[in-house]
Amino acid sequence: MSCLKPERLNMVHKFFKARTSTILSQNPRDDSRHPPPARSERRGRRNLLPLIHHAETSFCPCCASDAKHGLPETMSRDLPSSALEIRGLTKRFDRLAVDRLDLTVRAGEFYALLGPNGAGKTTTLRMVAGLLRPDAGSISVGGIDALVDPVAAKQIMAWVSDEPMIYDKLTPLEYLEFVAGLWGCDPVLSERSARDLLGSLGLEPHQNERCEGFSKGMRQKVALAGALVHDPRLIILDEPLTGLDAVSARHVKGLLQDRVRSGCTVIITTHILEVAERMADRIGVISSGRLVAEGTLAELRRQNGKGDSSLEDMFVALVEAEAAAA
Repeated sequence: MSCLKPERLNMVHKFFKARTSTILSQNPRDDSRHPPPARSERRGRRNLLPLIHHAETSFCPCCASDAKHGLPETMSRDLPSSALEIRGLTKRFDRLAVDRLDLTVRAGEFYALLGPNGAGKTTTLRMVAGLLRPDAGSISVGGIDALVDPVAAKQIMAWVSDEPMIYDKLTPLEYLEFVAGLWGCDPVLSERSARDLLGSLGLEPHQNERCEGFSKGMRQKVALAGALVHDPRLIILDEPLTGLDAVSARHVKGLLQDRVRSGCTVIITTHILEVAERMADRIGVISSGRLVAEGTLAELRRQNGKGDSSLEDMFVALVEAEAAAA
């Protein structure tokens, strides 16, 4: 959200504080005695949102001039072949979490990053998203040096944590409009995008309900919609299907596949190996902070001499071999 100038960001904070107070005053906790306001009243409250759409930005992803790629013309003429390039990435806490990792994810592919608990998957992706500073190495997102120009890198990227963080007192539609406003997106385009996302994720019947009563799965879908509302080119998801029922998981998988078909790049971590086996174009296996195997499912089978093995069998064999060699 750092595409906003400081003075505009302060204005957004003041707006959100005032808006939250308005919602609380008009929607007391006991909803049984106070029915939801009429549709026209809800629209009236949302009319405050244009205040934050005047924010000055260096680049507005959702209303960029190149409709095909969601990028300015100067950026879309020479799109890089790699959505993400990591070289020598290193991070140490009380132990070495990521060990001189090299990783390349091609533009327009669905990439699954697998590994046991503590392998360094989430730490790696948090560094890519700009939430952690690496001790060494480089990160390039769509040809942008994410360590030199993190704001530009974040403008074409989305990050969805395994623990959804949303504003409980807002409805899904209000939350998406608020996030779009932070990005400086055109309010008309962003509302259309928000409604499309909520429909794709099966949240349309709940778009005017406050998020505080949602299950973890519903909150996860709202967080995903919020991450996609500015039309990012690189989508990074940490355990996106955790806590989702079968119907919700299908909604999420369908949305991600649609994004890949439109040219976006998706990177996920997951412990549900069947998802990686069925959906990923390529799979990377990380252990002890290092990439120990990578390729399509067929390539991984050839590399390991297991022509008909499941991904689970290969994954277990790779992890056990790495642990024995350590």
